[in-house]
Amino acid sequence: MVSILNKPSSLIHEICIEKVDRWKLFKFSESLQQRMEQLLEKKKADRLMAEEVAELDAIGELERIFTHINAMMVAQNVTQRSDDIERFG
Repeated sequence: MVSILNKPSSLIHEICIEKVDRWKLFKFSESLQQRMEQLLEKKKADRLMAEEVAELDAIGELERIFTHINAMMVAQNVTQRSDDIERFG
């Protein structure tokens, strides 16, 4: 059996930054978002091929990284705004 390795870094060209409310967040490109949804539908139907399992795993890993980074950026911004309010009242 051949091991297939898809790294999240192979998807670097599918990363964008989008302003959501007052936050700038890392997001998937529209095409990567659609691909993830297609793969999830195939997974639900138990029709994923080995290459697609590896691809979905890489996308999922990138999604977890984005979620963590975005949460850290929002928390830092909230803390900074709170400090600014206290300082400048």
